[in-house]
Amino acid sequence: MNTLSDFEIKQRKYMPVFPKATGKPTPYIEGYPYEDDEPMAATGFHAEQIVTLADQFFRYFEINEHIFVGIDTFIYYREGDRRKVVAPDIYIVLGASKFPQRRSFYTWSEGAAPSVVFEFLSDSTAHQDRDEKVPLYLVDIGVQEYFIHQPDMERTAEFRGWRRGPSGDIIEIAPDAEGGLFSETLNLHFRWKEDTVTEVRLLRPYLPDGTPITTSREDQALKEEAEEQRQAAEEQRQIAEEQRQAAEEQRQAAERRAREEQERRRAAEVELARLRAQLANR
Repeated sequence: MNTLSDFEIKQRKYMPVFPKATGKPTPYIEGYPYEDDEPMAATGFHAEQIVTLADQFFRYFEINEHIFVGIDTFIYYREGDRRKVVAPDIYIVLGASKFPQRRSFYTWSEGAAPSVVFEFLSDSTAHQDRDEKVPLYLVDIGVQEYFIHQPDMERTAEFRGWRRGPSGDIIEIAPDAEGGLFSETLNLHFRWKEDTVTEVRLLRPYLPDGTPITTSREDQALKEEAEEQRQAAEEQRQIAEEQRQAAEEQRQAAERRAREEQERRRAAEVELARLRAQLANR
């Protein structure tokens, strides 16, 4: 990828195709709590991972107004039963309107269930994320794909995913040679990388051709680099233009000197001819 426009072309090429949700955006339904006393992220590792991946999703899916990205908000999946609720770290609903913002997500009102869910493992919830939530998300709620990841570099690396098969059975997604997983639903590859700056094992998304989806900070850095390159190229162009103008001025000055020298020679020849004529007439 050499330019930002290259990525925009790929962004449209690889964007998933899906039907619109059959319901309507529902910011809030009275009687369904939308907050609890639990912190948004269990640790700083989780916070960094959630913020980073959510930022990448927001940037990538911003061109489609019918992709909703949720972060640690309640999902109610059975009308009338407030106990049927989950709050995944990140979830994506293909087909649901991006706006307005929701306090919670109500599957029956929206006419859609989350398409993909991401949970980041912590010591207190890891067993639930690995076991209980697999059938809960994929069968009870109707999620298409479910991924878990361990962002804490002090813990053993773990990245797994499951999807619903054509007959509704649960299939664990086979990793590639690098340990990455491909989301058929999002048409994206996911691989983790240990970030020595943040000290977080970051899960990151890539386009099918391997192009990374950048964060806002990385995107800003790319723009600044592109602007620096543009300014450097403009400076080089100006230097080249000044050199061209200087060379042109030198060429014109040389031509003037040559014409003047030629005129002097002609004048000298005319004067010499005149003097010879005078001598011949004496």
